[in-house]
Amino acid sequence: MSSPVTLAVVGAGSRGNAYARWALEHPDRARVVAVAEPRDARRERFAAEHQIPAEHAYPDWQSLARRLAADPSLVDAVLVCTQDRMHTEPVLEFLKHGRHVLVEKPLAPTETECRQLVGAAEAAGVLFAVGHVMRYTPYTQAVKRVVDDGLLGEVMSVQHLEPVGYWHQAHSYVRGNWRRADESTFMLLAKSCHDIDWLQYVLGEAPTRVSSFGRLSHFTPEHKPAGAADRCLDCAVEPDCPFSAKRFYFDRLVQGDRGWPIDVLVDEFTADALGDALRHGPYGRCVYDSDNDVVDHQVVNMEYPSGATAVFTMTGFSAHGHRQTKLFGTRGELTGDGEKLDVYDFLTDTHRVIDTTTIGDASAAGGHGGGDAGLMDAFVSALETGDASRIASGPRDSLTSHLTVFAAERARLRGSVEPVSPPLELIVG
Repeated sequence: MSSPVTLAVVGAGSRGNAYARWALEHPDRARVVAVAEPRDARRERFAAEHQIPAEHAYPDWQSLARRLAADPSLVDAVLVCTQDRMHTEPVLEFLKHGRHVLVEKPLAPTETECRQLVGAAEAAGVLFAVGHVMRYTPYTQAVKRVVDDGLLGEVMSVQHLEPVGYWHQAHSYVRGNWRRADESTFMLLAKSCHDIDWLQYVLGEAPTRVSSFGRLSHFTPEHKPAGAADRCLDCAVEPDCPFSAKRFYFDRLVQGDRGWPIDVLVDEFTADALGDALRHGPYGRCVYDSDNDVVDHQVVNMEYPSGATAVFTMTGFSAHGHRQTKLFGTRGELTGDGEKLDVYDFLTDTHRVIDTTTIGDASAAGGHGGGDAGLMDAFVSALETGDASRIASGPRDSLTSHLTVFAAERARLRGSVEPVSPPLELIVG
């Protein structure tokens, strides 16, 4: 493997930039030498930041794939950071060319495609990682050590909360790219496959059966206030609406924000550009008058082979912040808030506090609490050494947690208790 390792990024949006930024911070270990991005302004800005020559800044992933077919030595690995429904085809193509791949979560929007990707990765014999960044945070590693060291005894039950945040729900799942299942995927897969995967990782086992309840309750036309307009810029009741796009985006622009989520709306960070985006684009729409159909709250109940049970709650009606978890064991209890752990010992009646605070918050803009950097460090380490065990979110583990998510969504839609399919039947070829 070359040193530093060479990377290509497919999709120069928020996730592609987040992963690529790690290479800028560790130039002795990795360099981004190619990018594929259809939006001219973003492709050019990304290429300039990474000093990528024009001949390696491609308008689409197909052009990059053709170049790799002619010159496989161009890059060691490809980071696929496209939208959810645009993972399968490029990943399969780059695997065919023998490239190592890191693909953003979720793997793909259907169970069949997920099995196909994992089958192709295993057949290719390459290093393959999925962007389950929560596995890689210092906080997660501390939780897992507590569990694995037996400080809680045998874990009996878990409560795990994902507070999506009222504005993040409105931005991404009411107005934004993940608002419709037919254009992206369902909410549990798009947002909370992180959490189902996290529970599997921490507990060291996957569920055997699940049930789930949830729906789109609030962000519907029936809840539109009297006198509200179709867009926030024209709305008489906007000052009293907690989901005001005008207040949310303009306040951040004034504060000097230039990253996510502002960069989702505009390429030029000016009041005129933002006003035009809110006037004509999806992010200026009334949250009660959009075309969204994904749930705004959901619970998943899981039973594990050991007999442990877990309840996961996703809600869009909260402050935006870290996940919160309680693990209840036969010898102790753990309470975690994403930054510190409180481990209570039944025998000694004492509390031990473990501080895992890192630079950056739990959001995408904050690097997911160190998870983005942790994933890139692990993936590049695997490339440097050829040791797949450096990757905590490999193909089989990721497929297993994806299958739990698909089972939970079937349970929600059917009102049933669903078994979780084993990850045995892969689709190769």
